[in-house]
Amino acid sequence: MAAFSDHSDVPVDIDMVPHSAVTLILDLGEESLVVADATGSRRDGCVVAGLVPRGARGRGPAGGFACLQVRLSPVVAHAALGGDLAGQVVGLDDLWGRDARRLHGRLRAAASWEDRFTIARTALAGRLEEGRAADPEVAYCWARLRRGRGHVRVERLAADVGWSRKRLWSRFRSQIGLTPKQAARLIRFDDAAHRLAAGRGAARVAAESGYADQSHLHREVLAFAGATPAAVATRPFLAIDDVAWPDRRQG
Repeated sequence: MAAFSDHSDVPVDIDMVPHSAVTLILDLGEESLVVADATGSRRDGCVVAGLVPRGARGRGPAGGFACLQVRLSPVVAHAALGGDLAGQVVGLDDLWGRDARRLHGRLRAAASWEDRFTIARTALAGRLEEGRAADPEVAYCWARLRRGRGHVRVERLAADVGWSRKRLWSRFRSQIGLTPKQAARLIRFDDAAHRLAAGRGAARVAAESGYADQSHLHREVLAFAGATPAAVATRPFLAIDDVAWPDRRQG
């Protein structure tokens, strides 16, 4: 969970690089931050960006930008947020209804960022406890993919949890929003993107992240982020991305 604010005279324009977490953005500025995606969807206030949102960007006028950002494991998001969020940008009120508007009001009225962190944590923790948990098998497979940085075969995951490949594909897709193979690609891309942002060269990152060669890395980065590895390395959306409750509900 992180707080951002910017009172400069430069308009806000943030390209949202896909991440292996669901992102909740709670806008608290004087001017509205609008998050739009390639489908034409536009949301402000409290916004949820699912896994691999298509062409998502955050834009706002200069002078009054402030927001609270929360990254959630998709296993946690399944219980705390609900809904099929993959590839989408939606309003939190689409998922929580009036509770989202109440939360937004409380956050705006809070006296400090620490108070806002506490309010947000309490709201999300309550939803997590009340929500429908992901299958333990699905949670295990997501955690295993994360630990392996995307380098785990689907057949191995299915064998580990005692499911058929077809059942794993179906249950994982319905609860995470991606198939296991798609999730593995996303996790591998996310690992590579952060290595690029840390200043490592593309050839080294390709080798460390398990791509066949630098051209393979280039194709995957372009497919996920619509940009070259060099451009992705400078994206501010990668700056702060700790995941809340990364190990909850994982069996």
